[in-house]
Amino acid sequence: MSVTGDDEDAGLRVGRPKDWAGGLPAVGNAMRIARREMGVARTARTLLRVNQKDGFDCPGCAWPEGAHRSPAEFCENGAKAVAEEATTRRVTPEFFAAHPVGELAVRSDHWLGGQGRLTEPMHKPAGSDHYVPVSWETAFEIVARELRALDGPDEAVFYTSGRTSNEAAFAYQLLVRRLGTNNLPDCSNMCHESSGSALTETLGIGKGTVSLDDLHRAELIFVVGQNPGTNHPRMLTALEKAKRGGARIIAVNPLPEAGLLRFKNPQHVSGLGRGTALADRFLQIRLNGDLALFQALSSLLLDSADRVFVAEHTHGFEAWAEHIRGLDWDRVLAATGLTRAEVEETAADVRAAGSVVVCWAMGLTQHRNSVATIREVVNFLLLRGNVGRPGAGVCPVRGHSNVQGDRTMGIYEKPSAAFLDALGAEFGFEPPRRHGLDTVEAIRAMRDGRAKVFFGMGGNFVRATPDSAVTEAALRRTRLTVQVSTKLNRSHAVCGEEALILPTLGRTERDPGGYVTVEDSMGLVHASRGRLEPASPHLLSEVAIVCRLARAVLGDDPHVPWADFERDHGAIRDRIARVIPGFEDFNARAPGGFALPNAPRDERRFPTATGRANFTVNELEVLEVPPGRLLLQTVRSHDQYNTTVYGLDDRYRGVKAGRRVVFVHPDDLAERGLADGDVVDLVSEWPDGERMAEGFRVIAYPTARGCCAAYFPETNVLVPLDSVAETSNTPTSKSVVIRLVRPGPRTPAGG
Repeated sequence: MSVTGDDEDAGLRVGRPKDWAGGLPAVGNAMRIARREMGVARTARTLLRVNQKDGFDCPGCAWPEGAHRSPAEFCENGAKAVAEEATTRRVTPEFFAAHPVGELAVRSDHWLGGQGRLTEPMHKPAGSDHYVPVSWETAFEIVARELRALDGPDEAVFYTSGRTSNEAAFAYQLLVRRLGTNNLPDCSNMCHESSGSALTETLGIGKGTVSLDDLHRAELIFVVGQNPGTNHPRMLTALEKAKRGGARIIAVNPLPEAGLLRFKNPQHVSGLGRGTALADRFLQIRLNGDLALFQALSSLLLDSADRVFVAEHTHGFEAWAEHIRGLDWDRVLAATGLTRAEVEETAADVRAAGSVVVCWAMGLTQHRNSVATIREVVNFLLLRGNVGRPGAGVCPVRGHSNVQGDRTMGIYEKPSAAFLDALGAEFGFEPPRRHGLDTVEAIRAMRDGRAKVFFGMGGNFVRATPDSAVTEAALRRTRLTVQVSTKLNRSHAVCGEEALILPTLGRTERDPGGYVTVEDSMGLVHASRGRLEPASPHLLSEVAIVCRLARAVLGDDPHVPWADFERDHGAIRDRIARVIPGFEDFNARAPGGFALPNAPRDERRFPTATGRANFTVNELEVLEVPPGRLLLQTVRSHDQYNTTVYGLDDRYRGVKAGRRVVFVHPDDLAERGLADGDVVDLVSEWPDGERMAEGFRVIAYPTARGCCAAYFPETNVLVPLDSVAETSNTPTSKSVVIRLVRPGPRTPAGG
């Protein structure tokens, strides 16, 4: 399946991958894109406010800021994200008159995003192939009409992207629950849901347990299944500081990523030279081998357990230890692709370290056994007391800039009884108790005709989700799709019988309701104040959209002062303070920022079902790949953030002017009779049939044997909707069984 009619790979070139990240090329590329999108004066005015205490939070990743901030507190990809939002390009009604939906549906993600900011509400009437301008009042009435026409509120799906502010998220979930449903899927369902599931069960909190200072003070840092050089570049500064403080870093990944090899910090003079070597040890693990690795490390460290911590703070140690003593090393080595010597040397590093932090991202969370894998990471840390003390703990690195805050605000399909009790008491109603639909379940409901209205608060649902053909058919079956957006994307072209585009303010722009707040990846909450004039006088903030929709759907609501919420976002914060623990005196504390309570970190207290941190027994399963097949992981290029494609280069991996590439080990290519530069189709296999992504240029690349990688969203089509992680229901985008097929007759290459 290929959705694009744009031949953007015609000039594709491949060179040598880099062995370092950052440096002057990062500065040059960031400034080139910023000037192209914003111009010189607007670039200076905007970038100097990114992540500043009196500025706005970067709309990119959720990495925290330290107490002391540099004048340029942003990274290359943060600058790209800001430029993408603050661009001077505009998508007007005239654009939609010239481009029917059918045409937009075959354009590339890069082309769509490059058209500029949306400027007016647009409506695609049923039976039409064009969007036409519509007033805000009419748009809200269309949504209200369709919601009233449903047989019940559970026939509507209310999705949230991680960019949404705390205030907008709280108001949004309140509206949805006032309507009577918990159908609040979000982007976290597709990324760190596995982390939240595992950490809640084992530590009693679905978030990380470290601060930025802990990372700086750690003696040993594992970076597992993560590429910070592209996905969280400011993390490299923290790793550099830790290294200078004496820390050792172990990178665990199937791909050798430039950002973990060496970092040239462009804000330091040393960044002009060789920079700082980061990873002291690189474990080139096979995809899905992480559970086996951490079990093996723990088996080698059982004799050095922190017996006092284990006795006073944990539960289940003896059963887990007995399980680990019976570890089958042949299966460990088969699962990891490592040698026993590599594992033993890594265990020696751990034994010598007084404090250990384990960081991870999607490389751990998007497998069938991801929850078990993260539970095993927790076991590994609990064994030596590396939770709840300085320089130690778990560090799931979130992607989108407020995805963690949205969950804190109640964007969750399975809310706790305590949250619903507090919400109902504050607003005088009985919230729905039945669990709602997560992202995968929402797609199934739309596919099967059980969900008829889709409302997207930000994001690009079509391109963020798995099994693209199934997802697109599901959305096209709905009666109405509504997208709250800043930029044009494919979700506007893959729509229901009737569709609305509701343009909203960006982070960089002035909000009439005042500042908003966000929560970063380490649980710090702070204000975000946009200063630019809105891209159009017709834009509304996300809060305003929610509040006006609420008034259109609910009428006069005696329980919720929607008009006050729109007029002054501080009124929302007052209510958040009374509903959500940790937000007391929210309005007073927000301007300077504050840390949310974290029982494992702050008190070494673990609010689990046992009242202690839980060791868990997890079975080691080796993911068997049939002969002639490879295990695919979907990855980002350096010129993208999530589904937003800024450009067509992947500088660190040596790719220029193209995206349809697949990275394969040279020996795996030779076994299949393929060579660097050949073009293949990628075919995934699942019990319900095959899925295909066509026309990928093969790149011989030093990835782990038996594994390969390609960019999403182009390869999301290969991820079966029903291939999900146990417990979390997260799509398994990092362990997709595929074969490489030469174009033409469907015969596997080499077979």
